[in-house]
Formats: sequence, structure tokens, C-alpha cells
Amino acid sequence: MRNVFFLASLWAAAAAHASTDLASAAEIAKANGCYSCHSAAEKIVGPAFNSVAEKYAGDKDAVASLAQSIQLGSKGKWGRAAMPAHSSLSAQDLKLLAGWVLSSKP
Repeated sequence: MRNVFFLASLWAAAAAHASTDLASAAEIAKANGCYSCHSAAEKIVGPAFNSVAEKYAGDKDAVASLAQSIQLGSKGKWGRAAMPAHSSLSAQDLKLLAGWVLSSKP
């Protein structure tokens, strides 16, 4: 019975942590102007977050690749519009933001 309680406690803690991470990532996106060019489900200037998640689905290096694109900017991956660099973000914030985008569902 102790094992069941322990596992349930771990699951609850992980779920709370994931929820906090999602909220933190959304705040990072807002604070850095991501919503000026992106939305969850529709292309604005750049692709929708769920389109990015779909493109990178199954790519084991997706978080690192997307974090690098966010940090350094990119051009030509989604058309003519260039994404500006966000070089002031910490490595932790870049990874969190990339994971958040990749977790988007259509």
C-alpha cells in the first residue's frame, strides 16, 4: 500500500511541476513577443505552434534544434519571413520554450 501512495505522490508532484512549466513557458512566450508572429493553431507571420510540433514530431533532437532556432533566429524554414534571434534567453528558458511549443496539439 505504501508503494501505491508513493507512486501517486510522485505522479501528483510531476503533474504539478509540468503545469507550472507550461505556465512559465507561456509567460516566456508572451514576454518575448512570440505571440506577435505565432499563435497556437493559426499561421500569422510565422507558423502556428501546433504546426511546428507536427513538423518535428518523432525527431529525437527536436528540443535542441528548436531551442537553437529560437536563440539564433532562423530564415527559410517556413517561408520568406525570418524569425529574429532571442539571444537574451537563458539555456533553461530556451529548452522550456522549445518543449512547450513541441507539446502543442492540433
